[in-house]
Amino acid sequence: MSKELITYLVKSLVDHPEDVQVTEVVGENAIILEVKVAKDDVGKVIGKSGRTVMALRDILAAAAGKGKQRVVLDILE
Repeated sequence: MSKELITYLVKSLVDHPEDVQVTEVVGENAIILEVKVAKDDVGKVIGKSGRTVMALRDILAAAAGKGKQRVVLDILE
Protein backbone atom coordinates (compact mmCIF):
# COMPACT_ATOMS: atom_id res chain seq x y z
CA MET A 1 0.00 0.00 0.00
CA SER A 2 2.84 2.41 0.75
CA LYS A 3 4.18 2.17 -2.79
CA GLU A 4 0.80 3.06 -4.32
CA LEU A 5 0.32 5.93 -1.88
CA ILE A 6 3.70 7.50 -2.65
CA THR A 7 3.22 6.98 -6.39
CA TYR A 8 -0.10 8.81 -6.24
CA LEU A 9 1.23 11.67 -4.11
CA VAL A 10 4.40 12.21 -6.16
CA LYS A 11 2.51 12.09 -9.47
CA SER A 12 0.23 14.81 -8.08
CA LEU A 13 3.23 17.05 -7.34
CA VAL A 14 5.22 16.86 -10.58
CA ASP A 15 4.85 18.28 -14.10
CA HIS A 16 5.79 14.96 -15.76
CA PRO A 17 3.79 12.26 -13.94
CA GLU A 18 4.54 9.74 -16.70
CA ASP A 19 8.23 9.78 -15.64
CA VAL A 20 7.56 8.86 -12.01
CA GLN A 21 8.97 5.46 -11.01
CA VAL A 22 8.68 4.04 -7.51
CA THR A 23 10.69 0.93 -6.69
CA GLU A 24 10.13 -1.05 -3.51
CA VAL A 25 13.17 -2.77 -1.97
CA VAL A 26 12.32 -5.06 0.93
CA GLY A 27 15.00 -5.59 3.57
CA GLU A 28 15.04 -7.35 6.92
CA ASN A 29 14.18 -4.31 9.04
CA ALA A 30 12.91 -1.81 6.51
CA ILE A 31 11.11 -1.29 3.23
CA ILE A 32 12.90 1.24 1.04
CA LEU A 33 10.88 3.17 -1.53
CA GLU A 34 13.11 4.66 -4.21
CA VAL A 35 11.44 7.45 -6.17
CA LYS A 36 12.76 8.49 -9.55
CA VAL A 37 11.31 11.55 -11.31
CA ALA A 38 12.20 13.73 -14.28
CA LYS A 39 15.21 15.97 -13.73
CA ASP A 40 13.01 19.09 -13.80
CA ASP A 41 10.75 17.71 -11.07
CA VAL A 42 13.33 16.76 -8.43
CA GLY A 43 13.07 20.16 -6.76
CA LYS A 44 9.29 19.92 -6.56
CA VAL A 45 9.45 16.56 -4.81
CA ILE A 46 12.13 17.72 -2.36
CA GLY A 47 10.54 21.12 -1.76
CA LYS A 48 11.88 24.24 -0.15
CA SER A 49 14.35 23.26 2.59
CA GLY A 50 13.21 19.64 2.14
CA ARG A 51 9.76 20.30 3.53
CA THR A 52 7.84 18.37 0.88
CA VAL A 53 9.95 15.21 1.16
CA MET A 54 9.74 15.41 4.96
CA ALA A 55 5.94 15.63 4.70
CA LEU A 56 5.91 12.60 2.40
CA ARG A 57 8.04 10.70 4.92
CA ASP A 58 5.65 11.67 7.74
CA ILE A 59 2.69 10.40 5.70
CA LEU A 60 4.54 7.14 5.07
CA ALA A 61 5.32 6.73 8.76
CA ALA A 62 1.66 7.27 9.63
CA ALA A 63 0.51 4.84 6.93
CA ALA A 64 3.01 2.20 8.07
CA GLY A 65 1.97 2.86 11.66
CA LYS A 66 1.44 -0.49 13.30
CA GLY A 67 3.65 -2.45 10.92
CA LYS A 68 6.82 -3.94 12.31
CA GLN A 69 8.95 -2.75 9.40
CA ARG A 70 10.18 0.80 8.91
CA VAL A 71 9.46 2.51 5.62
CA VAL A 72 12.24 4.67 4.16
CA LEU A 73 11.75 7.11 1.28
CA ASP A 74 14.70 7.91 -1.02
CA ILE A 75 14.60 10.39 -3.89
CA LEU A 76 16.96 9.29 -6.67
CA GLU A 77 18.49 11.81 -9.04
